[in-house]
Amino acid sequence: MTDTKTPKSTTVTAGILLIGDELLSGRTQDTNLATIATFLAPLGVQVSEARILSDDAETITSTVRTFSDRYDYVFTTGGIGPTHDDITADCIARAFDLGISEREDALAILRPLYEGRDFNAARRRMARIPDGASLIANPVSKAPGFQTRNVFTLAGVPRIMKGMLADIAHRIEGGDEVHQISVATTNVGEGDVAAGLSTIAGAHPDVSIGSYPWFKDGHRGINFVARGLDEGQLNVVRLEIEALIDSLVCVGRA
Repeated sequence: MTDTKTPKSTTVTAGILLIGDELLSGRTQDTNLATIATFLAPLGVQVSEARILSDDAETITSTVRTFSDRYDYVFTTGGIGPTHDDITADCIARAFDLGISEREDALAILRPLYEGRDFNAARRRMARIPDGASLIANPVSKAPGFQTRNVFTLAGVPRIMKGMLADIAHRIEGGDEVHQISVATTNVGEGDVAAGLSTIAGAHPDVSIGSYPWFKDGHRGINFVARGLDEGQLNVVRLEIEALIDSLVCVGRA
């Protein structure tokens, strides 16, 4: 039995915290958000909010606490390495008023990695785990992540973070899967479709409909994306969007 919140409805939500000054400075481009969202979608978990946080202990601690209360699941990435600015583990412990110390099961994973080398205090930092947390396996670099209540704390390096997700799926109690359809068109602008799209959206309040314009080589167009729980309703929305596009094209030819 895992220590997570029991979802109260078919809608299960997640918040994502991307931690690191390097993300805010622009030196590092984040890809973890897309990876986690793609991983969660077929499990029936909808990402409701994501934030990028600096390496500031108070900010991390307070935001983890807020997200844990607000969402069914929380994912953090970054800040669990061996250097002085890797403070996420301490912040997670503080957010839940827990102690933190080197864990023997984490040390047992790390020791073989440094056989014949100095398993120094910095490297041992990666075995500091909040009290009561369960380890998350790391098949790439071995240093474990951990789960504290409904918060999953993962590495920041994308390849390592993605590998850790394999040990999380069985811990998730998801809701209904969100389905998605897309419709693409060319030579149509958002101003052309605004009124018609508003009518479609109003007729289908349970479907999220977005329009995303593109411009390339002197051409323009729109990608329409609709998301919802009912595949039948999404197919109706698809037909209505296609009919809207056809009506605009016909007007343009007249």
